[in-house]
Amino acid sequence: MSGLNVLTHHRWKLALLVLGANIGLLLNLAFGSVKPVSEWQWLDILGEGGTALFMLFWLGLVLKSRPAGRVTNYLASGLCFMFFSWWIDVLDEFIRLPKHIGWDHWLESAPMPVGMILLTIGLFHWHREQLAISQQMEKRERVFREHRLFDKLTPLGGADYLKRQVSDCLSHSLEHQQPLSLLALDLDHFASINQQYGHPEGDAVLQAISQLLLLNLRRHDLLCRLAGDRFVMVLPNTGERQARLLAQEMEQAVQSLAHKTRLQGERVYLCASTAVVMAVDETPDALLKRLNLALARAKPPRIQRA
Repeated sequence: MSGLNVLTHHRWKLALLVLGANIGLLLNLAFGSVKPVSEWQWLDILGEGGTALFMLFWLGLVLKSRPAGRVTNYLASGLCFMFFSWWIDVLDEFIRLPKHIGWDHWLESAPMPVGMILLTIGLFHWHREQLAISQQMEKRERVFREHRLFDKLTPLGGADYLKRQVSDCLSHSLEHQQPLSLLALDLDHFASINQQYGHPEGDAVLQAISQLLLLNLRRHDLLCRLAGDRFVMVLPNTGERQARLLAQEMEQAVQSLAHKTRLQGERVYLCASTAVVMAVDETPDALLKRLNLALARAKPPRIQRA
């Protein structure tokens, strides 16, 4: 994400941060008096000012390196609160306020614990994201050692691997009397992306979608790329109602993806169709065929597959 895109996508966060910092400065100037240089405590200025600058630097790294979403909002909000607290603390080194004023202590102290809480929540969810990715990578490594087949474009299992896993999950489901659901997701109008931006950009979209779906899966679920822009999720011990809720979450995640083209920097707006089926006493091929038929019915009519 380029610097211009960061400013555009996170403009409200940055605008509120600048507004809050300026309000704090104006309040101090309105009610206090500027200290002479001889009273400046350079060690405090370097320590508190340097910490505030580090907060801004970390904020820039978070906004530039992470996609928009709940986790990014937690991390950014926490850093904004912490920066504001340090900023008010730095102003004390340059501006002297009357002793009867107490609001400056609130502005200096109250945002810090709020920022720490928000940052901790963000780091916790970030940790869970990494665990989800690691879980999928562990599955990939285990399958690679067993000479399984993987999709060449994304870090996901391919169609052959999916069929083998569906077969194993069907046996496990029947043995333990647990529900098993399959969820299929297909990008709408994906061919237009290849036509407008080229196949390399289409491949980049598929890679971004695969990572996005991995982050939204539970640890025991499995994601595979069946073919083209179609993905299949195997959901062990999951009934149809819960699977449909997951399908809605996946559709919303795809719609909120802020993917930018690499050449033009233009945002690609995506949407997806999903279908869910529950497994019965049937073969993997029959189950996957039923899933594909359900997805074909869910697709918009003008791009419905024959």
